[in-house]
Amino acid sequence: MSDVILEMRSITKNFPGVKVLDQVSLRVERGEIHAICGENGAGKSTLMKVLSGVYPYGSYDGEIVFNGEGQRFDAIKDSERAGIVIIHQELALVPYLSIGENIFLGNEVVRRGLINWHEVNAHASALMERIGLSENPTTLVGQLGVGKQQLVEIAKALTKDVKLLILDEPTAALNDTDSAHLLGLLRELRDQGITCIIISHKLGEIVDIADSTTIIRDGRTIETIDMHGPDATQERIIRGMVGRELASRFPPRTPEVGEEIFRVEDWTVMHPTQADRVVVDGASISVRAGEIVGIAGLMGAGRTEFMMSVFGRSYGRDARGRVLLRGEEISTRTVKEAIGNRIAYVSEDRKQYGLNLISDIKTNISSSALGKLATASIFVNGNEEIRVAEQFRQDLNIKSPTVAQVVGNLSGGNQQKVVLSKWLYTDPDVLILDEPTRGIDVGAKYEIYEIIGALAAAGKAIIVVSSELPELLGLSDRIYTLAYGRITGELPRAQATQEKLMSLMTIETKEAVA
Repeated sequence: MSDVILEMRSITKNFPGVKVLDQVSLRVERGEIHAICGENGAGKSTLMKVLSGVYPYGSYDGEIVFNGEGQRFDAIKDSERAGIVIIHQELALVPYLSIGENIFLGNEVVRRGLINWHEVNAHASALMERIGLSENPTTLVGQLGVGKQQLVEIAKALTKDVKLLILDEPTAALNDTDSAHLLGLLRELRDQGITCIIISHKLGEIVDIADSTTIIRDGRTIETIDMHGPDATQERIIRGMVGRELASRFPPRTPEVGEEIFRVEDWTVMHPTQADRVVVDGASISVRAGEIVGIAGLMGAGRTEFMMSVFGRSYGRDARGRVLLRGEEISTRTVKEAIGNRIAYVSEDRKQYGLNLISDIKTNISSSALGKLATASIFVNGNEEIRVAEQFRQDLNIKSPTVAQVVGNLSGGNQQKVVLSKWLYTDPDVLILDEPTRGIDVGAKYEIYEIIGALAAAGKAIIVVSSELPELLGLSDRIYTLAYGRITGELPRAQATQEKLMSLMTIETKEAVA
């Protein structure tokens, strides 16, 4: 049998008015980890949906050969029967079911018409041990972190006699520890003979784990790189992705920092359902005009909870402390009050909290400040709404032919620009950005960084929460660290390093560091 397990030949896929894939070809060797890289909107996920039967045979042109045989998948079940399993970026797990129930969902162990729960949990335990998950199989999936939920998805795939495992952005929402564990598991699966395809924007991980990397740009195959060769570098991949050299990952910027605009003092928040659990514990931060302040912390440290609770009590209960704007105490007890005090918050989860995915660009942009578009008869001025959205489309380079485009059909980078536009339309003085480049390619990241820099130059006070330390170091003028919901350190950019930040983020005592 050939060493090639998969060939996709001249795949072309059209959506109304848009050619998403144009004669794309992909060749994957048996038993390798094959990465696919490209900017948001390049066609990576679409190609994998063609392969897995999400887009059935007949909805695209081209040929798929798997295990030496031509394939015509009409649904996901067809590709799974052949041994191809895809794990999407949005995990397909049921939070109210147990780990064992999720692993065998749709593939239940049945005896005489009834599910044998003892056998389900026994099989689940064996699979969990194989992937390094130590929980009880009866644990509800909703009680697990994202990293462990990814492992449950992989265990689920292993029940289907998987030969080719496809992972779409598997580490996008994971911290460094969970990412390292997941990548180690992929190496073990490779050693066991399972071929893997991984889509990722984390180029350091690609260089570390991939055997081959195929680059797609604007719906076309650019090249496939042997990652064991001497020129297999992040810079080489970036050049292929964006079509040019990217001399720096961050735009040049000379900070012009002014007076203090925003201050939070002694902020404490309790868990929404666990009455005695303190999630944010006496945290205090300040931000000046034209300054970009970073917030660093491990997953569970309270970064997002801190920012969400400040922004209109969007998280938790019994929030206590003071919020000051230009030295005057203000109320942010509701989102409306926070917006009225010119504070904006861009959520880390743009699809759940930031956007209406079934609505268009113009409606999403105007949604946070409809009052600015109201006519005397309290109706929205449709022409003005289009004008405003079109201006943001041009200014932020949102890649769409029209502001009537449905947001759910945009790439991740362009969705993020729509979220930014939505909040910039409120004209905030304080802009909180929670994981502003999660799931975004290196080219789109640079554009987002340029926007952030321009906002700081305009005198805005910017807070950036990020799990990527290089991002915080590249953007921030000062960085606060959190652990156990408490501020454990504050470093100016000139003194900050990844090692110092990690040391402050992992302090085991709950006593804050001066």
